[in-house]
Amino acid sequence: MKIIMLGAPGAGKGTQAKKIAAKYNIPHISTGDIFRANIKNGTELGNKAKGYMDQGLLVPDELTVDLVVDRIGQEDCVNGYVLDGFPRTIPQAEALSAALTELGEKVDYAIDVDVPDENIVNRMAGRRACVGCGATYHLKYAPAKAEGICDTCGEGLILRDDDKPETVSNRLNVYHDQTQPLIDYYNDMEILKTVDGTADMDDVFQAIVEILGA
Repeated sequence: MKIIMLGAPGAGKGTQAKKIAAKYNIPHISTGDIFRANIKNGTELGNKAKGYMDQGLLVPDELTVDLVVDRIGQEDCVNGYVLDGFPRTIPQAEALSAALTELGEKVDYAIDVDVPDENIVNRMAGRRACVGCGATYHLKYAPAKAEGICDTCGEGLILRDDDKPETVSNRLNVYHDQTQPLIDYYNDMEILKTVDGTADMDDVFQAIVEILGA
């Protein structure tokens, strides 16, 4: 089962992708995690990606397409995968479709987690990330056990630059301009499914399970 998660930054698609991956025993592939690992390690790719992410801009296609195609070709993806944060543009979607066609494969579902912009700005302002291991929390929805301290590694939690309201607004503008056209793209392919992302997290997941099948 090959699944693409769509939705604006902060819509909750990453959380749902992890739940899908756990239920169906397929890998959750997040370009954001890959970029953050590279940023933490100070790689050339990471430094380039950070420059874009800090401004709330999308990382260019050439830094992502080959990386993702290589990842989905690995052995643990034989039964499928959940792509979270890719594709983000029509050219990326077309590159992915072309690569899968060459492999004799195709995406089964594109799931859009739909949330209004105002809700997203409020959500993102409450997000916190660990400076050590990268684990994420939310002041309201998923707080750390001790305020400001990571449950996993004990390092401090911060509001990332790309979660600040002014950056989030910029990211949403970029999303509507470059990423939202993917909804039409996958709708035309007749694989688009939309769920209400403003509902309770578990209710959103149940709606997705009903789409995918138990």
